[in-house]
Formats: sequence, C-alpha cells, structure tokens
Amino acid sequence: MDSNFFHHETAIIDEPCQIGEGTKIWHFSHIMSNCTIGMNCNIGQNVVVSPDVILGNNVKIQNNVSVYTGVICEDDVFLGPSMVFTNVVNPRSAVNRRREFLRTWVKKGVSIGANATIVCGVTLGEYCFIGAGAVVTKDVPSYALVIGNPAKQSGWMSQYGHKLIFDNDNKSFCPESGDEYILKDNAVNKI
Repeated sequence: MDSNFFHHETAIIDEPCQIGEGTKIWHFSHIMSNCTIGMNCNIGQNVVVSPDVILGNNVKIQNNVSVYTGVICEDDVFLGPSMVFTNVVNPRSAVNRRREFLRTWVKKGVSIGANATIVCGVTLGEYCFIGAGAVVTKDVPSYALVIGNPAKQSGWMSQYGHKLIFDNDNKSFCPESGDEYILKDNAVNKI
C-alpha cells in the first residue's frame, strides 16, 4: 500500500484498497477492502468505509459516518457529522440481503448536513444541499435545497452554498463567485 497519505495509528486499513495522495484518515476509522478513495480527502474520527465504496477527490467525511457498500461519492462531496446512508430498503436481521444492496449516487459538490439520512437507491444531483436531519427518500435535483422528514425541496443553492433568489427572468446571481444561474423547467443550470 502506498504511503502518500496520512492515517492515524488507530485507523485500520484493509487491503487491497486505493487511497489517493494527500488524503487523511483519522482516529478509530476503518477503511475496508476494495475501496477507492481519491486525493485530498479528509476522513474524520470513527468513520467506516465499507467494501467497494468509491470516493472522489476532496471528499470530506465528518465524524461518526458509515459509508456503506453501494455508495459512490463524486468529487468535492461533504458528509456532515453522524449522517447516515442505508444500503438495503427492507432489512431484516434473519434475512441475508447482501445481493440486494442498492446504489446511492452522490454527485459532484453535494453537501449533506449533520444527522441526515439518505435512503439507498437515490441520486443526489450536483451541488444539491441536504439540510441537517433531513430524511431523503427520493432523487434530489442538482442545486436543490431539501429539508425535513421526508425531505422536501425548499429552494435552490449555488455552487458556493448560497441560497439562490430568481428574478422575473428566472435568473440568479451569486455575488461570492460571480456565477449566474437560470431556472428552467424546474431545473437550475449555471450560465
């Protein structure tokens, strides 16, 4: 295994797995076999990354998160403290459903707030923002802001994490980045 990443002495890293340069793995975390972890990721304390998980570059995982088999996180994803992924829709202790794990796709730039739950089989669109404590049971559009249980859309967010307010021409401007967005057919795109 390459040593071009940092791991705390209490972290457990099973082989084989790929871990990118500049990644940091902190206290009591467990990286299981056949994972692919990109460059410059930060994996907090007490995190479990299950077999075959794929994490892109610059993924930030806060403390006490389990990323289960079937989850794919693209680049620049933020997973808040104690958020939860599932990988089976109808778990039963006495029934083995390992062949029924569903894929959960977390697209580029997504932020998931603390204690949110993502039910397996959904796709979270680019730069969407999942509010703290939300329970996501269906796909979330790119740039959408969702909150509550079950999660419902309450607005739109910019790539930089600012709420988008649209004018009469369905355009919005993010002053921090200088980016413009357009709302058309209930979808947001950066201009």
